[in-house]
Amino acid sequence: MLSNSLIELDRAHLVHPVASYRGHEAAGARVLASAKGAIVTDASGHHLVDGFAGLWCVNAGYGHESIVEAAARQMRQLPYATGYFSLASEPAIRLAAALAERAPGDLNHVYFTLGGSDAVDSTVRFIHYYWHARGQPQRDQFITLQQGYHGSSTVGAGLTALPAFHANFGVPLNWQHKIPSHYPYRNPVGSDPEAIIAASLAALQAKIAEVGGPERVAAFYAEPIQGSGGVLVPPDGWMKAMRERCRQYGILFVADEVITGFGRTGPLFACTDDDIVPDLMTVAKGLTSGYVPMGAVLMSDHVYGVIADGAGASAVGHGYTYSAHPVSAAVGLAVLDLYENGLLENGRRAGARLMAGLRALQDHPLVGEVRGRGLLAAIELVTDKEKKTPLPASAEPSRRIFDRAWANGLVIRAFPTGVLGYAPPLCCSEIEIDDIIERTARTLDQTLADPDVRQAMA
Repeated sequence: MLSNSLIELDRAHLVHPVASYRGHEAAGARVLASAKGAIVTDASGHHLVDGFAGLWCVNAGYGHESIVEAAARQMRQLPYATGYFSLASEPAIRLAAALAERAPGDLNHVYFTLGGSDAVDSTVRFIHYYWHARGQPQRDQFITLQQGYHGSSTVGAGLTALPAFHANFGVPLNWQHKIPSHYPYRNPVGSDPEAIIAASLAALQAKIAEVGGPERVAAFYAEPIQGSGGVLVPPDGWMKAMRERCRQYGILFVADEVITGFGRTGPLFACTDDDIVPDLMTVAKGLTSGYVPMGAVLMSDHVYGVIADGAGASAVGHGYTYSAHPVSAAVGLAVLDLYENGLLENGRRAGARLMAGLRALQDHPLVGEVRGRGLLAAIELVTDKEKKTPLPASAEPSRRIFDRAWANGLVIRAFPTGVLGYAPPLCCSEIEIDDIIERTARTLDQTLADPDVRQAMA
């Protein structure tokens, strides 16, 4: 009765993100009741391996008492402290210093937000301020990638390049531009890394020329791995080549590590493996392992210095009520301690096992490609491997595959394009990784038996 009443209350009142409102009303919610480690339990008592860490965010796993205690202790001592009026709290100061110490290069200045979307929004404001302070306000054009995701705020949704975030919202805005994704599996130039890098550099060059030349371009944004676009992994050297081209033109380079940060791909930050230092970097999700909301913008010394000198004695007019929230910061410190005392190492082992297990499914009739890095992976399903034909829309891959995986005891991301996304917690055991593989294989076999899938393969 309790579960049923909750479902009815949900139907009547709770608006869900990125959902068909009428479709959700008809289907109803799956109510999660508890979680521990990498296992979540719904209100009916059904246990599942969370192969997606909530929404790519519960990197540390569920139920760590050290995180809970850090939050409770901070709530008892100082539950809120504003960052306005030059006030601060100890956890926020210590977390900013800890992030600066661990971030690549000279990303030494940290502005805290509530999550990834407002972190991206903050970069847009900071970048505009930077170019005004440098006496180049005409640099007001922003470039991102197709299939990229940079949040769903009014500004961020325009930098994002996924149809659902644009339809009926009046975005992208006229200063937000896109170039094709590197997407190796479906790149028109083929899968050769050098050819893909050359094509991306040429596309960036052409877009810069199209908008009026380098003196008009403020910034270029890229995810080290495109998450919501389908876990698209660029060729080795892609990020470095794009970063260097931006440097040549004086264009600010923003690395969006909201998904890839905090051990998701192996190291604390993916930019470390990519051997780059961006001008700005956004983080969120794994920063607090999803236990409480928090994101951040990390600014290089140069960007911070230009803004600070440009403002002089005047205030830089950007701020949030909950920026540098002490409870979120205390959680962030506790999570960072877990990462550095075994979780990052376990995540690297689990990531290697996950990738090996998924690649072992490559011969399945529906598997077109397996891709990923660390604990961020995807399987792209096709009905014809040679032609790379996607699953038919009639197969409803985002609904049917998610439902089947759920019934099999597995939470994954099922994209409408027929891509299965994986981002399990770093705490996963060998058995839990093996369960993800076995339950995926079962889900693939069930999908292969679908009449519309079989017809598409005929």
